[in-house]
Amino acid sequence: MSKYQEKLSHVLAAAVVGLIFGVGLVISGMTQPGKVIGFLDLTGDWNPALAFVMGGALLISTFTYPLIRRLEHPLLDQQWHVPTSRLITPRLVLGSVLFGAGWGLAGYCPGPAITSLATFTAKPAIFVLAMLAGMFAYHAFEKFIGPRFPGSK
Repeated sequence: MSKYQEKLSHVLAAAVVGLIFGVGLVISGMTQPGKVIGFLDLTGDWNPALAFVMGGALLISTFTYPLIRRLEHPLLDQQWHVPTSRLITPRLVLGSVLFGAGWGLAGYCPGPAITSLATFTAKPAIFVLAMLAGMFAYHAFEKFIGPRFPGSK
């Protein structure tokens, strides 16, 4: 298989998996920020729908992940790319807090926000633009600070 064919197979596989993921998000209602915010609103009108979505994903992955990991390598790659570090760094905690705060305030995380771009409405577009700006700012900050920031590569 040529390098071009290999890259094309990776792109096509990613597109198929992304499409399945996006359809799952739409079917489960996770592209609706109100459902996500309703799940996070424990003192108000709590909506448990997200718990069922996460529970379903956890149930499926609990049984399939060990089976898949028995393979010598993924179907479209020569090696597994699994994180090996179990170190909890300030950088990891800060990133998690920022992710959670953004998710709670906007009702979107990256996957549902990108999927919601298909609605051609302003809210997901603004979120995705802000997310991209945050990614750009992070990379600029990372270049400036470099390895002095705890947990940097």
